[in-house]
Formats: sequence, structure tokens, C-alpha cells
Amino acid sequence: MANRKLFLLPGDGIGPEAFAEMRKIIDHMNSEESAGFELEEGLVGGAAYDAHGESISDGDMEKAMAADAVIFGAVGGPKWDSVPYDQRPEAGLLRLRKEMELYANLRPAICYPALAASSSLKQELVDGLDILILRELTGGVYFGDPKTITDLGNGQKRAVDTQVYDTYEIERIGAMAFELARTRSNRVCSMEKRNVMKSGVLWNEVVTETHKRGYEDVELTHMLADAGGMQLVRQPKQFDVIVTDNLFGDMLSDIAAMLTGSLGMLPSASLGSPDPITKKRKAMYEPVHGSAPDIAGQGIANPIAMIASLAMCLRYSFEMIEQADRLEGSIAQVLDDGLRTGDIMSDGMTQVGTVEMGEAILATYGASAA
Repeated sequence: MANRKLFLLPGDGIGPEAFAEMRKIIDHMNSEESAGFELEEGLVGGAAYDAHGESISDGDMEKAMAADAVIFGAVGGPKWDSVPYDQRPEAGLLRLRKEMELYANLRPAICYPALAASSSLKQELVDGLDILILRELTGGVYFGDPKTITDLGNGQKRAVDTQVYDTYEIERIGAMAFELARTRSNRVCSMEKRNVMKSGVLWNEVVTETHKRGYEDVELTHMLADAGGMQLVRQPKQFDVIVTDNLFGDMLSDIAAMLTGSLGMLPSASLGSPDPITKKRKAMYEPVHGSAPDIAGQGIANPIAMIASLAMCLRYSFEMIEQADRLEGSIAQVLDDGLRTGDIMSDGMTQVGTVEMGEAILATYGASAA
């Protein structure tokens, strides 16, 4: 079997802790299933800044570009609050997204039946929840120019961030939303702020035209992003695929995370366009939870989002559907068995740490092959 090249970037905070549990599953797949994963590991975020004064080195960027997929942990923490803005830990993540042209961020919000009671919403609102938020990832206000802070004198300053979208950026994320919806419940809700933002007006127009040009079999609705946030906590199961811009996608996916019980439960995939010859996409997979520096080093972080990100990698980058299904099923089984990390703990369950949760999922995954 041809080698599958993975570039691993554990990062900061709880990233390396959760990463270690995910790495055990990769090692098991190599040793027991001849998966053929070829692994390299690099530095990103604060760890990279401490090593060589930048949030990701040119050498590690080259390795990321050459890999079949990148698996990313988390970056950031108060230790690096005073570093120059362009070298802050998050700059490494933004550089990876931009240079790899990872324009589509897939964030599933799935409420496992065993965790329905752990959501901050009533159980009947989230039981069976399965939403996919598709966030445009390389445009919008995070990347627009100018981006400045100007000293106006007299103790006054002016900060400017620029929200910019071109037609093609909206077309490609809209098309992916419709294609993904065809594999699910065939419904897309596009969210923007066309009532107050010109970029929202264009977003609405382009998504509508993209729908008309080849996806009319998919149900399309539009919603203002602030109303969308309200509806996510009012009646979340009304949604199937939500497509939105970079800023609103960041916020709406975090709202959706809490519907599932914890940020520690949500994986994500960031995908680029298919290569015209090989048809392969550049891709990066990461948990949504961030570096959580307040609990780093305590052995209590939830590794499920990191492990579920590996499952997305198996599915989208390597078409290892059977293994992805088994891994996701192993997560569900361990939760059904009553194991919980602190963030999803509830009465009558058994609280475990990062390592114990990871090892339980690995054991269940290994047993599922029999």
C-alpha cells in the first residue's frame, strides 16, 4: 500500500496532550492494519515562536504543503500575549490556512445520544442533532486589507479591519455546501448580514445564483447571521448544512459546539480545491476547542475532538470510510459505556482523564476490527 503522508503539528496548551491520544490510534493503524501512514512532526504557534521566533517556520510550511494531510492541535496562551502581532501563535494557523488555500472549513455539530443530557439546552432540542457548518476560511475580515491601528493624536486611536469577498470565493464555498447537502438531508441555509453589510449583499446574490446554476434540487434558504445564532439555540434541528463567511462561521460554530455538550467534542476539516491532475485536496484537520491553557498539563482535557478530527481525515483525505466509521462508532460506544472527561461529566457516569479516555477509544476501535 502506498504511504499516506501526514504532517503533525501538536502546538500549544492541551494540543499535545490530546494529540498524544490521537497518535496512538495512528500507530495502531500502522502496526495492526498496515495503514501506511508516513509521519513527520513540526512546531506551530507558541512552541514554534519559542524555538525560532516565528509562529511557523518556512521549513515546516514546506512540509505542510507536501503532505497529503496536516493534523493540527491548538495554538496560543497567555505566555505569548506580548509577542509582536505578526508572530503571535494564531498567525501560524492563519498562514497554514492561507498558503494551503484551505477555503472550506467543515465543522460538524453532532450530539451523541449519550450526551444529550449534557447540552446546555433541553434534551429534546438536541437529541439526534446533526448539523454541518461550512465556514469560508481564507477570505473576509480576518484577511482583508487594510488592517491597521492608527494614532490620531490627543489620546485617540482608530482601528480598521476590512471585510472583503470576491465572487469566486463565495461561488466555491456555496457549491461545496450544496454538494455536501446532497450527501445529507439536501438542505442549505446561507447566513450573512445583507441588511447592514455590502459583503452580505454580494454573498446572498452569489449563493443564490450558484444555486440556480446547478443545485436547484437542494433546498436553499437565507437567514441573517444574528438571527441564525438565535435559531441555533431555539430550534437547532431545523438546520442541515449552514454556509457562512469567515467571521460569522467562527462564532456560529462555537455556538453549535455547546449544543453538543462541550467544545471538547467538535472536530473540523479545512479543505482546498481538488488538484486538476491528482484530484487530491490539500487538507488540515483540527479540534475546535483551542489550546485551553487554564487546564493544560493537568491530564483532564477531552481528546475526543482530536480523535474525531482523525476520523474526518480518514474520511475526506484517504477515503478510509470503514475505518472512519469504526473510529466514530468507538467514540459513541465509549460514551454509551459511561466514560466522561470533566467537561462532559454528569451524574452516574465515570470520570476519566485524557489518557484513560484515549485508551478506552483505542481499545474499542481495536476490538471492532474482530
